[in-house]
Amino acid sequence: MPALDGDFSEDNRNKCRIATAPLIEAVENLTAFASNPEFVSVPAQISSEGSQAQEPILVSAKTMLESSSYLIRTARSLAINPKDPPTWSVLAGHSHTVSDSIKSLITSIRDKAPGQRECDYSIDGINRCIRDIEQASLAAVSQSLATRDDISVEALQEQLTSVVQEIGHLIDPIATAARGEAAQLGHKVTQLASYFEPLILAAVGVASKILDHQQQMTVLDQTKTLAESALQMLYAAKEGGGNPKAQHTHDAITEAAQLMKEAVDDIMVTLNEAASEVGLVGGMVDAIAEAVSKLDEGTPPEPKGTFVDYQTTVVKYSKAIAVTAQEMMTKSVTNPEELGGLASQMTSDYGHLALQGQMAAATAEPEEIGFQIRTRVQDLGHGCIFLVQKAGALQVCPTDSYTKRELIECARAVTEKVSLVLSALQAGNKGTQACITAATAVSGIIADLDTTIMFATAGTLNAENSETFADHRENILKTAKALVEDTKLLVSGAASTPDKLAQAAQSSAATITQLAEVVKLGAASLGSDDPETQVVLINAIKDVAKALSDLIGATKGAASKPADDPSMYQLKGAAKVMVTNVTSLLKTVKAVEDEATRGTRALEATIEYIKQELTVFQSKEVPEKTSSPEESIRMTKGITMATAKAVAAGNSCRQEDVIATANLSRKAVSDMLTACKQASFHPDVSEEVRSRALRYGTECTLGYLDLLEHVLVILQKPTPELKQQLAAFSKRVAGAVTELIQAAEAMKGTEWVDPEDPTVIAETELLGAAASIEAAAKKLEQLKPRAKPKQADETLDFEEQILEAAKSIAAATSALVKSASAAQRELVAQGKVGSSPANAADDGQWSQGLISAARMVAAATSSLCEAANASVQGHASEEKLISSAKQVAASTAQLLVACKVKADQDSEAMRRLQVMVTDAGGKILLLERAAGNAVKRASDNLVRAAQKAAFGKTDDDDDVVVKTKFVGGIAQIIAAQEEMLKKERELEEARKKLAQIRQQQYKFLPTELREDEG
Repeated sequence: MPALDGDFSEDNRNKCRIATAPLIEAVENLTAFASNPEFVSVPAQISSEGSQAQEPILVSAKTMLESSSYLIRTARSLAINPKDPPTWSVLAGHSHTVSDSIKSLITSIRDKAPGQRECDYSIDGINRCIRDIEQASLAAVSQSLATRDDISVEALQEQLTSVVQEIGHLIDPIATAARGEAAQLGHKVTQLASYFEPLILAAVGVASKILDHQQQMTVLDQTKTLAESALQMLYAAKEGGGNPKAQHTHDAITEAAQLMKEAVDDIMVTLNEAASEVGLVGGMVDAIAEAVSKLDEGTPPEPKGTFVDYQTTVVKYSKAIAVTAQEMMTKSVTNPEELGGLASQMTSDYGHLALQGQMAAATAEPEEIGFQIRTRVQDLGHGCIFLVQKAGALQVCPTDSYTKRELIECARAVTEKVSLVLSALQAGNKGTQACITAATAVSGIIADLDTTIMFATAGTLNAENSETFADHRENILKTAKALVEDTKLLVSGAASTPDKLAQAAQSSAATITQLAEVVKLGAASLGSDDPETQVVLINAIKDVAKALSDLIGATKGAASKPADDPSMYQLKGAAKVMVTNVTSLLKTVKAVEDEATRGTRALEATIEYIKQELTVFQSKEVPEKTSSPEESIRMTKGITMATAKAVAAGNSCRQEDVIATANLSRKAVSDMLTACKQASFHPDVSEEVRSRALRYGTECTLGYLDLLEHVLVILQKPTPELKQQLAAFSKRVAGAVTELIQAAEAMKGTEWVDPEDPTVIAETELLGAAASIEAAAKKLEQLKPRAKPKQADETLDFEEQILEAAKSIAAATSALVKSASAAQRELVAQGKVGSSPANAADDGQWSQGLISAARMVAAATSSLCEAANASVQGHASEEKLISSAKQVAASTAQLLVACKVKADQDSEAMRRLQVMVTDAGGKILLLERAAGNAVKRASDNLVRAAQKAAFGKTDDDDDVVVKTKFVGGIAQIIAAQEEMLKKERELEEARKKLAQIRQQQYKFLPTELREDEG
């Protein structure tokens, strides 16, 4: 073509025609091929199922349009003749039809939306699974859960672990589909629901194989929690329906997904711990391997933070893994059985590390640094796998020295790989890594200062020589000024290069270390005779260290950020607190030897410290761990003591009292605020109760601050009028403490109890005794009479009677203890026994009688089981069995007396206490006869069976040969009489000994029981 275009000659035209011929042929062939009827396209058609699905929507839409048309026509008629009543009736009918058709259309669209039917089916399936797990839990509570014998516990644990992991993988896809991918919703929820039936089967199977009842219930409860969280997730997904415009449902979907992830994590931790206890680490190895493989996935999730944020968390988890590796080295020698829990902890930490490491690698610049971080995190994962495997092998064979050496080598390798991860992070941002290292060093200094405060409080912080505080004052002031200069460099380093920031962080860490040492030497030079002043001085440097730690964290967060970034304002606030605390330290150092002002200075420092703690308490930051409401209540006792001490110090105005008040107030308020916030953010606490607790925690702190500030005013100008106002300030604090305690009780709910309540102690002992008796009865059920000898053994029937009688005694006493516990709860409900008794010597004594009686029943039943076991195996005498059975009967009677001390004979609980099932036919007898007669009858049967066996054995086995000669016969009679007298004397001594034992025990019985027996 180009040649023809340049020279339109005949030769070029021929060449062009020849070259065009193949193209024309190909076009003709393609046209003929496309025109062939065999390849004609078939138009798309809607299937019959699709037509049926569309029919409700089309019918509703058609009805709506037709009725709307009729409505408009009727309205037009009314416009012409508005006073025609029949037309108004027709209009109302059409209006109603339009309304119904619109509702039907909306319902049809909602019900026929993609994924809705699948969500309904899945919800029904999971509800069935929840009912199944509840039935299994009830069976486990009654200790009647059938054990699966068709599969091993290892296989069940692997099945359960695999199913839980698959469920965890589906959480994010379902959440994504529910928020904006309706086409994927139905498939994902169906896939999720399909895992729950094998989940329940595997969970129940694992629980049936677990011997420990508490672990058994934990597995079942966590499985039920996972099913319930999945149910909530499905409801939220159904409501969202994959509609990206339904923004009001997206928060609920996110929350449900988070709850489900937490449920998955909880059950995985439990499974890993259970597996590690028997050396099964396959699940943990798989989890680490899966985390390693995820690091190679092409596109990581969208980062929600900066490299510095991920760098901090990676460092935290890396160091946690290093600490765990060191502990595993130690435990491999001392306690190999504890390696399983450490391996589980390492698995959990590496899972978090891999996720955060992937995000750190994605946000690192340049890309080579990100690749290095990802590679070294993967190498660390492989090292963790080897270490976990060696831990499992050592648990199987704890005495294998070769495996111990291998485990120690693997632990050292893990520690080395942790250091490589940290060096890769440092290459990503040298400045922020130096800040993290400095913050860790400062945390160690704070912990060391806490230890020094403990020594000072105990009066054991002494100077090594005869130096005085004046010898250290100038050194402290000089080092403090150097720290101020380092602080300035640290603040300016946030906006400078990483090298300068790293240098400033390292310098500040070195200076605070030096300052802490010189302050400790200065405090020691004050002498152990003045521990309160020592504590004031150490608290001052501790405040500086905490402020420096916060400043380093703020500097790390503000590194390389613009000047108007919010983190810059946080940095300025932290710098201001740092300057304030350093100034406070300098004032304390100057006033520490002035006995007239050091109390005032200590109180001023404490007030500033409490204000800073209150600021942290009021922040939105969620605490790293949670605590129980009981811990929060316990911490309020410190506030009460500190308030009383503050009032006393305000009245006395003695500097020693003020210093002691300042030190006590600092610890009491800090502990209260920490416990209150940790308890408030417990997952089981509602938002209303949380806000209430936080409000009264703040109110209590503000009230206490006002009290301390008033004491400070009194110190400066002591007048009787000001001292009289102390009572009003203390009442405000007391009122806030009361409200705070009530808020803590509301966190606990209706199940809150006083652990010191005698009734609670008694019920706990009763239930413990019942559990002990049931365990003994189960042990009896497993016993079998000894095998028949080759000759006919006439005592075999008696041995079977012994076992049956012992079993019946165990069952009867167990039922009796449970009935006594129910009777006691009714007494509490009736008010005859208070939950907090006014007279502890009264109800407490009754409770102690019930406790001791329950313990006696449990102990006697246990002894009976041992005697029965030993007897049928031929290792104990029948006399011991008879004595054990009589002791059960006696202790049972004492327990019945203890229950009847305050009981109402006509109450439902006492009727239950007096009515027991004693025979297989289900006959009901009074418990006085049932617990008495059933136990007595069983005891009598046992005594008769044992005595018959003993007498039968004597008759059969002891064949006496009588000597025929006169002298020999006389000697035989004398020997028999001598033996008889000896046995009678031994019998008399045994009876006296038994009487003495009973007299001594009688002295320790509660008064009411002694009077009743008398």
